[in-house]
Amino acid sequence: MLKGKKIVLGITGGIAAYKAVSLVRLLVKQGAVVKVVMTPDAHSFVTPLSLSTVSRNPVLTHFTSDEEGIWNNHVDLGLWGDMLLIAPATANTIARMAHGLCDNLLLAVYLSFRGKTCIAPAMDMDMYAHPATQQNIETLRAQGNIILPVAEGELASGLSGPGRMLEPEDILQFILNTLTTTQKLKNKKVLVTAGPTYESIDPVRFIGNHSSGRMGFALAEEFARHGAQVTLISGPTELHEVHEKITRINVTSAEEMYEKTLKQFSRTDIAVMSAAVADYTPEKVSITKIKKSGDELHLKLKKTKDILAELGRKKAKGQLLIGFALETNNEVENAKKKLKAKNLDFIVLNSLKTKGAGFGHTTNKISIIDKGGVVTDYKLKSKNEVATDIVHKIISLLHA
Repeated sequence: MLKGKKIVLGITGGIAAYKAVSLVRLLVKQGAVVKVVMTPDAHSFVTPLSLSTVSRNPVLTHFTSDEEGIWNNHVDLGLWGDMLLIAPATANTIARMAHGLCDNLLLAVYLSFRGKTCIAPAMDMDMYAHPATQQNIETLRAQGNIILPVAEGELASGLSGPGRMLEPEDILQFILNTLTTTQKLKNKKVLVTAGPTYESIDPVRFIGNHSSGRMGFALAEEFARHGAQVTLISGPTELHEVHEKITRINVTSAEEMYEKTLKQFSRTDIAVMSAAVADYTPEKVSITKIKKSGDELHLKLKKTKDILAELGRKKAKGQLLIGFALETNNEVENAKKKLKAKNLDFIVLNSLKTKGAGFGHTTNKISIIDKGGVVTDYKLKSKNEVATDIVHKIISLLHA
C-alpha cells in the first residue's frame, strides 16, 4: 500500500528508539523506500547496522561520512522524501525543532523538508506534561507539522502514564492514512464500536473481558483513510485514534454503549459492531465496596440489551450493518444463525481456537459470511490488514 512512497525516518536518542527496527520492517513490507537519519545519541539505543540492514539503505548521522568525507546532502533528502517521520522524538529534539536550531543532520533535514513532517513524541510523563514541552509541541503543530498522540503505560522511569511512543503498528496505520488516502467512501457516515464494556459490581470492581479494542480502532482508521466520516464508540482502552476524520465517544458499560450507538445509528450509512459487549450485568450495584466475608460471593446477573439485534430491527433501506462473532465451537453454524437473526449484511467470524487470533493479539484470522451463506476464509494477518479486508468487502457491496 506504500509502494513507491519515500519516507525519511528520523531517530533520536530515546529508549523507544529500539522500536525503530520493527517500524522500518513494517514500512518496507508495505513497499516504502526508507532512508534513516539518526542523531548521535540514538546510537546508544539502536545500531546503524541493524537499521541499514532492514531499510536496505545506508544510515546517515553526520553531515559528512566519516571515512570518505562525502557530504550527506540534507537538501537532497529534503527534496526526496514524501514524508519525514521522527520517531521517537525526544523532548530535546522537539525543543530544538520548535526553535529552529540546526546543529545535527536530522535537524538540517527537517528545516529543508518540503513534504509532510510527522512527529511521534516519546518521553517520561512529567517531561511530556511540562508546560515548556507542551508549548513546543503546539509551536510545531502551528507550523504545519503533524503531531502523533502519545500512548499511556509503563515508562522507562518505572512510572506509568502518558508519554510512550505509539507502537510501530499504530504509526504504520497513521502513515497509511496520511499517504494513501482515497475517496471511495467520501460523504459516507460510518459507525464503529470497539473494545470491551465494564459492568460495575461496586465502586472498585467490575465484570469485563480481554478485548483490547484494536480491531475496532483499525477499522475506524481504515474507513477514515477511504474518506468516510467515522464515529467511533469505544469501551475502556488505552488505544488512541489518529485520523482527523474520526470522532470518538467513550463509554464504559453495555447500557452506555447501547444508548450512544442507537443515538448515532439513524444518521449512519455503514455500521460495524466490533465491540465485545458484556452479555450480562449485575442486577444490583453496591454503592460501597463489598467487604470480603465468607468463602463465597454470589452475584445475580441480568441480560444486557442486545445492541446488534436492535440495530437489525431499526435498519433502514440502504444502510449496511456488519456484526462480529467470536466462537469456540460450531463456529460457522452459530455465526450463520446470528447473521440471519440480527438482519446483518455480513458477519465476521473469528475463532479462539486459532493461535494468534482474537483478544490480546495484534493479529487476527477471520472468515466473512455473507447473506447467501457463502464463507470466505482469510489467512492470519495483522488487525490493520484484516480491517483492510473488511472495508474492501463493504466497498464491493456498495458498488455491486
